[in-house]
Amino acid sequence: MTMPDDDILAPRRSRSGAQSRAGFSGREARGPIIDQDGHEIRPETQEQGFSEQGFREFRFEFGKDGRFAGNPFGNLTREQRIARLETLAKLLDVAFILPGTNIRYGIDGLIGLIPVIGDIITTAISLWLVREARAIGAPWYVTARMLGNVAVDGVVGMVPFAGDAFDVMFRANMRNVRLLRRWLDKQPRI
Repeated sequence: MTMPDDDILAPRRSRSGAQSRAGFSGREARGPIIDQDGHEIRPETQEQGFSEQGFREFRFEFGKDGRFAGNPFGNLTREQRIARLETLAKLLDVAFILPGTNIRYGIDGLIGLIPVIGDIITTAISLWLVREARAIGAPWYVTARMLGNVAVDGVVGMVPFAGDAFDVMFRANMRNVRLLRRWLDKQPRI
């Protein structure tokens, strides 16, 4: 079965007339569009790059030395960035279930089995989550608590075997996303 050319060229619209956003629970994204550095993108600059059919121009950005300097994450709304953080936190902390038990673990626990290097890698990923929270606009007291969770997870995780068990039970990334979500729920809606 082939897809008609019209469906390829023009995305289908939902019943409400809005474009569906697959991959983000079907919810319409709200709020300002934020670039990777956490700066809000003005609506008038968002419209640049669209042609009459509604397609975004396809272009590459090259740095001064000629290497590709494009942003692989693109410009996302705040809700899309939070959804990305939640997905990564789930992958790191609760993606799998230990067979025969109800114990959930993620790739953080698996990578942490590699002595020292594994814990450094997972701590770096966790620090990236904190950086993203700061770029979204989280205040210093939220990011300080998030950094505390990452520090505890990283330091205790260095202990062989017991640290890995602690990683599985502590779930620093899920805690951090919950902190961020609680702070966001207290903020006024735009």
